[in-house]
Order: sequence, then C-alpha cells, then structure tokens
Amino acid sequence: MSLELSRKATQVKPSSTLVITAKAKAMKAEGIDIVGFGAGEPDFDTPANIKDAAKKALDDGFTKYTPAPGTVELKEAVCKKFKERNNLDYAPNQIVISNGGKHSLCNVFQAILNPGDEVIIPAPYWLTYPETVKLCDGTPVYIKTDASTGYKATAEQIAAACTENTKALILCTPSNPTGMVYTKDELEAIAKVAIEKDFYVVADEMYEYLVYDGAEHVSIGSLGDEIYKRTITCSGLSKSYAMTGWRLGFTGTPVEIAKVMGSIQSHQTSNVNSITQKAALEALTGPQEEVEEMRKSFERRRNLMGDLLSEMKYVKFVKPQGAFYYFVDLSDAFGKEYKGKKIESAADAAAILIEDYHVVIVPCADFGAPECFRLSYAISDDDIKKGLGRLSQFLDDLK
Repeated sequence: MSLELSRKATQVKPSSTLVITAKAKAMKAEGIDIVGFGAGEPDFDTPANIKDAAKKALDDGFTKYTPAPGTVELKEAVCKKFKERNNLDYAPNQIVISNGGKHSLCNVFQAILNPGDEVIIPAPYWLTYPETVKLCDGTPVYIKTDASTGYKATAEQIAAACTENTKALILCTPSNPTGMVYTKDELEAIAKVAIEKDFYVVADEMYEYLVYDGAEHVSIGSLGDEIYKRTITCSGLSKSYAMTGWRLGFTGTPVEIAKVMGSIQSHQTSNVNSITQKAALEALTGPQEEVEEMRKSFERRRNLMGDLLSEMKYVKFVKPQGAFYYFVDLSDAFGKEYKGKKIESAADAAAILIEDYHVVIVPCADFGAPECFRLSYAISDDDIKKGLGRLSQFLDDLK
C-alpha cells in the first residue's frame, strides 16, 4: 500500500520524558537498581478522602455521560477555587473540565489558532507546548532565556518577539522545567505588553500549589480587566493532589472560547470520566491538609537536592522556587571525556548515566536547552541521596 499518513501527525515528536520513564521502569522490572529523576508526577498516593469519593460514586451508580464541559457542581467548585485562591472571577459557563492538562492545552489551541498564527514560547519550555501548537496549525516562536533572569522571559523580550501574526503567549509559572516563579511585578509588565499588542496569554498554572520559601503564586489574569479578557487560565489536580492517573484538568476562559472548547471536546472525548469528576469535586472541596503536607515534603527534598548538587563539579543551577524540578546546566563539563567519549551535550551524559551508573536524568534538548538536564525531586530522600551520589561519581570520573 502507498497510502500516506498525516504529515502533520508524523512530524510530532514523542514525549522524551515518558520514553525515559518507561525505560527506567523496564530496567527496574529486570531487577536493576535504577534511580530515576525523570518523574513528572508526585510519588505520593492520592489522598484517601478523594479515593473514597470515587468509590462512593461507583456505588451510587454515577457512571453515565455528563455534560461535555463537566458537571455543574464541579464547575462551580472550580469557580470557587479560582476566586478564593487566584482572585479570578469566572462563571460556570467559562469553565471547561478536560482529560488532564495536556487535553486542556489541545482544546485551547484548537479553539484559538488558525494557520499562520504565532505562539510565543519562552525557552526552556515544557516539551509538549510546541508539539501541541504545531498540531493545531500554529507556529511556535521561541524566546531564549538564561540564568541571569532566573530563566524567565522579560516583557521586553516578549514585545520584541511580537509580529502581526502573534496570537498568544504561553506563560508557565511555577515553571516546568525550571521551577521558577514569576513575580507580580514581572507579570504586570508582561500583561501590559499583552494588552498593547493584543494577544492571548495561555497561563499554565498546573504547579500553582507547589511554591517554596514564601514565594507567591500570582495568576496574571487577576491583574486587571484588560488582561483578564485576554487570559486563558489552565490548571488541574495532577501535581498538587497526586492525581496524575485520574486525568483531570480545567480552564477558565472568556465565554466564547469556553463554548468553542466545549464543542470540540463533545466530539473528541465527550466528557471527562464521571468517577474522576466526583473525585475532583472532593479534592477541591474536602480537607486540604494532605496537599500542604506533600508541599512541605517537596520543599524539604528540594533543599536536600540543592545541598548535594552544590557540592558537585561542573554543574550550575538556580534554586527553584516551585514545582518539583531542578534545572541543571552541564555546559562546564562539555569537552570532558568519559572512557574516550567526549561529552558535548546533556544527552551524552544522560546516555552514559543510565547505562553505566543506573541513573535516569532528563536531557533538555526537547525543552529548548540541550546544555541542561532536569532532575525531579518527586522521589524519596534515600533515592535522592543514592542517585546524586552516582551522578557525582560520574562527574568525578570525567577526564
């Protein structure tokens, strides 16, 4: 047969983080003592009250279709959360409940993009952003950031990247992969550009609960009526409530965008799993103590990892203020050799580490930063110590 597959679909890169995580799991299944720093999910179990709500939903027979954008009670709970936590006024008809954060982004970009529209993406970025934009006929426009600004894009950089085709900016705070948090002043400056240039801000706030050292998470949409009209606020329960496998994200948008997103979702997936919606309702309205305990655990692990990294050769980093990642620059090791092989990228180091040291790191070429790698501290203290000990040994072994 000579039937051609979709050119657009075949150009999509697979998620390197999921590939790395799968390899680590396969090695563990073979009995190899592997330490994986690739995890993009908490290692904690979902809180018991949330699981109990799901069990009750099953027992109650809540197993039928729901409205495509989500149940009314869950959308009302999301509105309450947006108001109390983010100072954002959304009505239920502005909320769309989706099958996770990635699905929310797919809905968003399908709703707002036309061929030729440009989306500004500060680098380093979550590797799913450009692939989703391209799938939705948009064109990614990258802004390179560095440690001097805490890997945060400035308002001046964003303004300089704008053209007549600019439709949106993706703004992730706290950031995956860097863990950095935009301040209110920084967001106000960016909001001013968005208003002047008239583009949407797609605000990815999935890690909003996970901030440390007194850092404050600020939603850019809360900074005035004009930026609110241009903001698409994306969040969910995966990271903060340890609900990655449940698959639930949500968005707050202008009414006309929510309507289009709901229509798209109605044809693509119908509704989010009905049981998950009941669990999500309990997550948002039930006790929050475990969420805070998980946050405290991540903060402690962040401090542990930072202390150990600071003692190593060749690595540079900015201490993260949120999420559960360290973003590490390995460029000082480039040109060094391991068993005759020259290290020229973080990917070179990652390949050696997994095979010879049984340590999994995420090289960040697909995140727009081939000189860096990402380390997740969503793993135990013991594994952090063991894995970083092996990483340190590798760096010491370079010639």
